[in-house]
Amino acid sequence: MKTNSIAPAYKGYRFPPEIISHTVWVYFRFSLSFRDVEELLAQRGIIVSYETIRQWCLTFGQTYANELRRRRPRCGDTWHLDEVFLTIRGKKHSLWRAVDQHGNVLDILVQSQRNKKAAKRFFRKLLKGLLSVPRVIITDKLKSYSAAKREVLPSVEHRQHKGLNNRAENSHQPTRLREKKMRRFKSTKHAQRFLSAFGVIAGHFQTRRHRLRAGEYRTMLRDRFQQWNEVTEVKMAS
Repeated sequence: MKTNSIAPAYKGYRFPPEIISHTVWVYFRFSLSFRDVEELLAQRGIIVSYETIRQWCLTFGQTYANELRRRRPRCGDTWHLDEVFLTIRGKKHSLWRAVDQHGNVLDILVQSQRNKKAAKRFFRKLLKGLLSVPRVIITDKLKSYSAAKREVLPSVEHRQHKGLNNRAENSHQPTRLREKKMRRFKSTKHAQRFLSAFGVIAGHFQTRRHRLRAGEYRTMLRDRFQQWNEVTEVKMAS
């Protein structure tokens, strides 16, 4: 006899895990608002409010992202670091981001400053989360990086050149699209919470397709969805 097992995290929810996980995937994978996702689900006959969708993304988004992060291969030994400005409630904040040579987002941190103290805090957050030290870090010419690096990563090679850091700068583009769709972030907590989950979930499905043959791309995408189903504890349709 075939039975459906519900993961403990989904207990008490009216909708099955398949719908919840699909909703979270759609929101973080594509540049859509909660109301856009509500309309897409309604077209499929699933009537759920945008507020419920927001709660699902808050409850499950970071959980899924954390598990995907644990399952991904060891990060590369070359780290690209960069920071961009975010305007939150009329004030300038800095979004610090690190990616490896393969384009995988290692971590992000939203801070109000771009000084040495802020750079040290970001370095320590990276080291604590990744439990590894890079061979080389590549940054722009912001002096805060070199000052913090001398204290936190004294033995690591440091290259400062704007032209070498395109990989980190390009990784900001999806964030800019979501920031525009969301009409800017409401607070630093809001930005940090959303981007921590968004970077991992969206990046998991954004393969470097231009370097893959069609068959290789389909195989990789199938493997990524298999991992997603394992993370969300959803059984694949047979």
